[in-house]
Amino acid sequence: MKLVGIAGSVADKSYNRMLLKYIASHFSDQVDIELLDINDVPLFNQSDDQTNGDAVQYLNHKIMAADGVIIATPEHNHTITASLKSVIEWLSFNIHPLSGKPVMIVGASYYDQGSSRAQLNLRQILESPGVDAIVMPGNEFLLGDVKEAFDDNQNLKDDRTVSFLKETLTKFMKFVKVINTMNKPEDPGWEAEDLEAKGKVETTVEGVDMHAADWVEKAAEKTHAAEGDDYVKLDRGLLTVNQLNYFLNSMPIELTYADANNQFIYYNHFLEAKDMLASRTPGQAGNPMADCHPKRAIPHVKQVIHMLRSGQTDMFRLPVPGMGPDKYVMHYYKAMHDAQGEYKGINELVLDIMPMIQYYLKHTGQMLVKDPDADTDAVSGASTNVKPEKTDAVSGASSDAEPEKPTVDEVSGASADAEPAPKPTKPDVDEVSGASSNS
Repeated sequence: MKLVGIAGSVADKSYNRMLLKYIASHFSDQVDIELLDINDVPLFNQSDDQTNGDAVQYLNHKIMAADGVIIATPEHNHTITASLKSVIEWLSFNIHPLSGKPVMIVGASYYDQGSSRAQLNLRQILESPGVDAIVMPGNEFLLGDVKEAFDDNQNLKDDRTVSFLKETLTKFMKFVKVINTMNKPEDPGWEAEDLEAKGKVETTVEGVDMHAADWVEKAAEKTHAAEGDDYVKLDRGLLTVNQLNYFLNSMPIELTYADANNQFIYYNHFLEAKDMLASRTPGQAGNPMADCHPKRAIPHVKQVIHMLRSGQTDMFRLPVPGMGPDKYVMHYYKAMHDAQGEYKGINELVLDIMPMIQYYLKHTGQMLVKDPDADTDAVSGASTNVKPEKTDAVSGASSDAEPEKPTVDEVSGASADAEPAPKPTKPDVDEVSGASSNS
């Protein structure tokens, strides 16, 4: 857990800063606490907006990245200091990093009450509209007689004080987890898709490097896999392994299997990579899905796999333009399930449907006519200005497409530039994994 600590003082010697340093060092085995300095933050002035200044943005970025905040406040005239009030003003003027952020208040003072009135004042400010911090209720840590509280090594002397501080911090860490769980988006599922295939399903072959070019051979040896003339009993058939290969490699379509662990484990290898509609090489078999895409395309891959896994859709269809006037290549992504309906991975089918279209036209005496009222393909987002003269040899995506549409990942067809949509309804998908090509 990552927390940040802010001392509400700019004094050269600050006991509240000393308290935060003690918390950060003494409890470092439980939580990571980074102390933030407010000395350079200017006095708040609405007429001279310093929101984008280095000092304010430094605090903004650190708070936004943290799981929670600890603020140690002195007490000046029964309230917080002018410097701390000014900081909070900047952090609630045009930016709001404290909104929804779990906050714990502590404080130290020279007197017995230990900044109790300042803490109450700070709580009211933090919970006000525009700041909207989530302050932990109760569990106030009030360090009185602070001049006598620390030894020469700046450690708290009293064991009971240390014990209570530990108890309060432990409760705050639990509070942070609860609040941040509540603040999570309703559907973050696609972000959790593990394209590195670090998990395990019942068919995962352990102890073999996924990135190895000879993964198939090593995994087959480890599992004593059937091969050659060994028989395999299927749902409605009995075939040898050789017969299965003959059967799958004779399919007039390219097939790819990615399992439920997001590992690319099979393709029907009946053509060399240079002759395929969606290029594959033997050494890719066994790779995690993350290896099949550039980093910029990963969010789109996750989105689509999650939608197939969660049942939001059962199949995606994607035409890939730019392969020439005599080809119309389609990619289909079909979710696979067992007899109990459990998700078992993705079956990708790639084929050129133009021969079927031409056969149909020839034998029915019909012809294709352009619809003058038709818009660009709403499914694939293919540009109507794509030039067919020069095509990507891997995915078939046009390399001369007009810039109105995002560039296409040459391995998967995924958009290399588009930002991921937070809640896609029906994104277009790439040819390897189903990554959105224009989300």
